[in-house]
Amino acid sequence: MEDYNKIIESLGIKFVKSNNIKVLHPFTIKDYQDTENTILILKKGVVRYGSEDELLTEGHALFIPAVRNTPLTFGNVDDRSPELTLEEFGYKQAEYFRTHVDDPSAVPVADFTSIVFETKVFDTVNFFTALDIPPFSLENSKVNNIIYEIIKEQENKLEGNQRVVKIKTELLVVEVIRHIIENRLFVEQMATNSTYFKDPRLIKLFKYIKDNLSGELTNKKLSEVADVSEDYVGQYFKTLTGINPQDYIEYQRMEHAVNLLRTTKMSIRDIGKACGYKDTAYFCRRFKMMYGIPAGKMRKRETLMNV
Repeated sequence: MEDYNKIIESLGIKFVKSNNIKVLHPFTIKDYQDTENTILILKKGVVRYGSEDELLTEGHALFIPAVRNTPLTFGNVDDRSPELTLEEFGYKQAEYFRTHVDDPSAVPVADFTSIVFETKVFDTVNFFTALDIPPFSLENSKVNNIIYEIIKEQENKLEGNQRVVKIKTELLVVEVIRHIIENRLFVEQMATNSTYFKDPRLIKLFKYIKDNLSGELTNKKLSEVADVSEDYVGQYFKTLTGINPQDYIEYQRMEHAVNLLRTTKMSIRDIGKACGYKDTAYFCRRFKMMYGIPAGKMRKRETLMNV
């Protein structure tokens, strides 16, 4: 219990966006993912998820950890229903996800509310991604109520609403973690993958990487920061995290790039440089390889769907 309290206290939690979405025609996204955590509550209709094509019950929430690739199906699909990649969906998102429906006679095949939020340990490591847990359904009235309260605050735009949204997003994350612990979900992953949050040298590395994404982040430099040998630093990092340091660095750079796309008007070239990529073409190739969508299209998608 004490360890979980320490982890929760260390979390940096940030609201990203929320939406009420209506889907008018059945379709599938074969490789859905977001750069941050997503929770959606299915109000009416059909949503299926995961490699086992599990059915989400109406009134239940679906939690999808950041950068967790999962198939998502909306409505009862048949042979004529489109199957889109994330990149294809990025081009057509406004066609499939409607925040407003002008025709009152139109009956959505899926009607849901979604919240996207960031959770980082010591403001560096995405907590739920690090746990390596799959998307999962949760029946939890507290979680549902908090999500609807966040949506209401966003829509009302009263004085102090952003402060309220921040507080309620923090409550949302705590309730999700409590739900996982109380229902003994992903026991092995939680026990194994939460341990490295306690290693001070690793946390020092995480912070150094975050603060120097635009610079050279060689294993030699990392070894100096962690005070371990250059030959050992890669093994040390991978043993504790399950990923080699250069792959982790690229993930952090790409995550930073998405944040800049969402929050600034910087050019793609300048964003690449700010994330440590001197070659813009190489940055664009790596970005599309990681997210399945070009950086420019990611910016357009976020602009369209950001409330």
